[in-house]
Amino acid sequence: MTTNREVFDQIAESWYRVRHWPLLRQELEELARRWQGGRLLNLGCGHGPDFLPFRQGFELWGIDFSSQMLKQAQRYSTKFNFYVNLVAADILSLPFSDHTFDWAIAVATYHHIKGQNERERAFYELKRVLKPEGEAFLTVWNRGQPRFRVKSPEQEVPWRLGGETVYRYYHLFSYGELKRLLTKVGFEILSIAPERSYHFPIKNLSRNICVLLKNPKS
Repeated sequence: MTTNREVFDQIAESWYRVRHWPLLRQELEELARRWQGGRLLNLGCGHGPDFLPFRQGFELWGIDFSSQMLKQAQRYSTKFNFYVNLVAADILSLPFSDHTFDWAIAVATYHHIKGQNERERAFYELKRVLKPEGEAFLTVWNRGQPRFRVKSPEQEVPWRLGGETVYRYYHLFSYGELKRLLTKVGFEILSIAPERSYHFPIKNLSRNICVLLKNPKS
């Protein structure tokens, strides 16, 4: 069975072409203004577009388990003239000391983790490397979005690659599940809401769940 890492290695170059700009640019630009500067970690950075709003005043770090995605991220940073420290790593075991980062972002990353215990472990790792009073912004796909509403939360989502179709694993979170898990790990939830581009009144149908977290002092 093909792993998510192998799939993202396969699709990295096509992903670079199709997903060339931050999908949640408004949210990320607001965070850059809120945080103003410091050491920032991008978890599951992929090919790198989510770094763009943080080019000025931030020390940028990115991790991804896909070596091919990291090659595209280097290509991206060269194109847009910014420097980023790129590390091949798994978010279940981050290669950083405790309290290393002021801020963190993880756009469309944690829903690729298979297994409840593994997802919990990944959030503990995020909390460990984030400084006390540090903040993190993360997004995951919402189980309540119309195309998945009556389906299993465990999905294999297709990606066309030339004449072939490959599949990426997704765990679809509900608002309640994500909130319970993050609270259990010890985060303070500052906000949990749909993406800004979602304008309908029922938030449970949004495509994404966007969460701003704070790592409270011990």
